[in-house]
Amino acid sequence: MPLTNDIKLNIYRYMYAAERWEATLLRLIEQGVVSGIYHAGRGHEGTEVGAVFALDKNDYLFYDHRGCGHLIAKGADMTSLYGDFLGNELGSTRGLGAGIVHVCDPDLGIMGQSGTLGRGQLLATGAALSAKLRGTTQVAMHFFGDGSSNLGTFHEACNVAGAWKLPVVFIVQNNGWAVSVPIEYSTAGGGIARRADAYAMPGLVVDGTDAFAVYETTSMAVERARRGEGPTLIEAKLVRMRGHFEGDPDHYRPKDADARKDPLVRTRQRLLDEKVADEAQLTQLESTVKESVQAAVESARRGTMPGRSRIFEGIYV
Repeated sequence: MPLTNDIKLNIYRYMYAAERWEATLLRLIEQGVVSGIYHAGRGHEGTEVGAVFALDKNDYLFYDHRGCGHLIAKGADMTSLYGDFLGNELGSTRGLGAGIVHVCDPDLGIMGQSGTLGRGQLLATGAALSAKLRGTTQVAMHFFGDGSSNLGTFHEACNVAGAWKLPVVFIVQNNGWAVSVPIEYSTAGGGIARRADAYAMPGLVVDGTDAFAVYETTSMAVERARRGEGPTLIEAKLVRMRGHFEGDPDHYRPKDADARKDPLVRTRQRLLDEKVADEAQLTQLESTVKESVQAAVESARRGTMPGRSRIFEGIYV
């Protein structure tokens, strides 16, 4: 679908919602209300939202561990998302799984993720195979980081997807750091997208802080997959604006590029420069989003915890 002004405005709306939703979650973590490890998605909003906007509702999303922008863009309910992190029955798993790893809503095409990083490529490839065997036009999309691109499962998934021309889009969110290891130290070959040549698929590089460029690039890959022409590997180059996880002091990472490459700031300015919206309209949009986020967290905190009677639900024998 062409990048219309309505799509541009909605991309920013969901990016802003993702940032505000996460900022509120971080306060819950600081207050000790939410436990566990969270990997913030600040700086990834442009890629996560821009790419997912290229999908249809019944397409498959296999997200990664960083942030929730892709989930919110796919239609995940913000109250339910908070419920998942709070571990109560308002979450998508009704309290049986806490945190981002367990968020799942098949009705929206949100298929969850592997509990082990780097295994989602296989799940997305399997979903794409299912779509091809069933003769549907569904596309699978998987997000993962530059660190996960160095695992054997990445190459296995790309090989099968390329050989069988499966409808899957692999999106590498390359923020230059695998935890605290710089990509120059961990990854050879001069770019992750170049690996696509070995698996008979296009390898595209996009500025991951430019949400509109991400949308247009991903839309081409999605439409290619729908036509039965096979997978695409997209390397989105962006900036991780917080530590690897909450609690990581992040001393090892230079911060000089953060302000210049903030996807929210860049997208907002584009809307103003291109006269898609004026300052008053954007301020009203942002105010509405803030109200929605506040209502979501207040509702989620009223959720009840699961009782012992549910402890054996979902057990396979």
